[in-house]
Amino acid sequence: MIRRDMPAVLGIEQNCFEFAWTEKDFIRCLRQRNCIGMVAEKDDEIVGFMIYELHKNRLHILNFAVHEKCRRQGVGNAMCSKLFGKLSHERRNRIMLEVRETNLDAQLFFKSLGFRAISVLRDFYDDTVEDAYLMQFRYQPSAEELTAPQNRISRLAG
Repeated sequence: MIRRDMPAVLGIEQNCFEFAWTEKDFIRCLRQRNCIGMVAEKDDEIVGFMIYELHKNRLHILNFAVHEKCRRQGVGNAMCSKLFGKLSHERRNRIMLEVRETNLDAQLFFKSLGFRAISVLRDFYDDTVEDAYLMQFRYQPSAEELTAPQNRISRLAG
């Protein structure tokens, strides 16, 4: 995600959410060192985006949306697949996100990818009294990864 993507991202954001992020919200978030923005393009048009944070042992999705005309076409799956590729047994081994209790489409989408609701966050949002579900995807290492010899020094340095 780069600055010139912002008008398209804001359009999708406002179209998808009742309580949309502002441009200031996006900029404030993306200025943080551990925050990354990703866009999905189809025919040179931005059709989806994701904002996530890198933490020592996890990734945290902060904002995620796909333009309504492009839903159920694999755009969200493709963006999540990119994140899944960043997970490993030794380092970042899970992805976390919060979903509004009324956003059933998002709950079902993330559940279909293997995310599980692990807790309810009461009165989570500043803009409403709505609760959120904390959802988590855990990386499942292959048998090869579990039996591979580990370099103790690189494990400690990572």
